[in-house]
Amino acid sequence: MHFKVRAAAKEDCKEISRMIMELAVYENMPDQVKTSHEDLERDGFSPNPFYECLVAEVPDEHKTKDASSSLCVGGQDTLGSSTRQVKRLKCCPNDGYTVVGYALYFYTYSTWKGRSVYMEDLYVMPDFRGKGIGTGLMAKVAQVGVEKQCVRLQFSVLEWNKPSLDFYIAKGAEDLTAKEGWHFLRFHGQSLDTLAKEAPKD
Repeated sequence: MHFKVRAAAKEDCKEISRMIMELAVYENMPDQVKTSHEDLERDGFSPNPFYECLVAEVPDEHKTKDASSSLCVGGQDTLGSSTRQVKRLKCCPNDGYTVVGYALYFYTYSTWKGRSVYMEDLYVMPDFRGKGIGTGLMAKVAQVGVEKQCVRLQFSVLEWNKPSLDFYIAKGAEDLTAKEGWHFLRFHGQSLDTLAKEAPKD
């Protein structure tokens, strides 16, 4: 199947937001999504963007046939229950989608190795998997990183998501949890606010 991978434009944010929710549903965490397409527009297309994004696009003749089965994002008014949210999101009939995948990434820095790129999301709609689109998106992120003299591409995968884990390892990725024992940690919500209050005064 013919497809192209291109840099996302501000006008793509509604489609990216839709696919973010589809990915969250696949990962059984739709209630965790708090970003809206407006947030994506602000954070990715400002003078100092927090992220960059690529999208995969297919020609009109290959656009999704059953658009009503795709998920639609309702903005910031997300519902507390994932079950209720999924029921609400199965809506939005349209003529089908041509933007069928995305890769969202940003730059980090390793004190040991130097410039790095972190891939936050890699997603392809189910009907378009197995056609090289996921590989194309990931390879393009790698190409962008190499052009910016990044020395590594990093990302995380849920433990139960063996198809994705196998896919990445087959491409040459290393499982750092298994190899080096790293744990991925997070402060958020109240714990982040509490920690911030411990910062020394200026």
